[in-house]
Amino acid sequence: MSNENHAKAKTHVKLRRVALGLLAVLAIVVVAFLAYASTYSRATTRAEAALAGSDSVRVTATANGYLFDGPGTEDALVFYPGGKVQCEAYAAQLESIAEKGTDVFLVRMPLNFAFLDMNAADSIIGSNEYHYSHWYVGGHSLGGAMAAVYAADHTSELDGLVVLAAYPTKCLRAPGFRMLSVYGSEDGEVDKLQSHADLRPDDYAELVIEGGNHAQFGDYGAQDGDGVATISVEEQQGLTANAVAAFTQGE
Repeated sequence: MSNENHAKAKTHVKLRRVALGLLAVLAIVVVAFLAYASTYSRATTRAEAALAGSDSVRVTATANGYLFDGPGTEDALVFYPGGKVQCEAYAAQLESIAEKGTDVFLVRMPLNFAFLDMNAADSIIGSNEYHYSHWYVGGHSLGGAMAAVYAADHTSELDGLVVLAAYPTKCLRAPGFRMLSVYGSEDGEVDKLQSHADLRPDDYAELVIEGGNHAQFGDYGAQDGDGVATISVEEQQGLTANAVAAFTQGE
């Protein structure tokens, strides 16, 4: 073998080893992430019961989640769940909103992470099946943050954004666009939730629920790093439903 061919062979071997090493690292990262994602907070029996609907709210399964169809016909909210939380954990909260006149689409996210499908609202809002006059997107925690990213890129197609214990990371300043932020006074990260004021639209509303915390916007138990709520989950979700329904209906 000539010196030139020998050098090429050695280079090929080195590149192959590097490629195999990178694949091994990637495989380890993927396995570690899947293991991390496999442990998540599950819906309580209260949330599961809400999936049965009520006299005024019909709950139906959709291609990627659920529709909470209440007495309203004009306003709809596409809702992204929090990270590592089973989407069904928000059933009671969203049923309450639908009961007050704003229909809600609850999105089931891949591996319970909204950043894996932050454009999920496209298939709902762009569907010929639904004919609402006003569309909003929103979510809780990580879901709210990802909904805010989606909203920032679609302000001309949406009426507004609703975030529960979340904050925007992209500019939402656009003509006619609105935003509602709801969080509990006992949330473990109140300072973060009050940040990024420069990204909010001019039409901005905020509700701080006294005694509320981070986790009680859903029904999935306690959350690490959260504060201790001094009000019940029913009270926190009731106040939230009132605020979200009023906001999305332009009141």
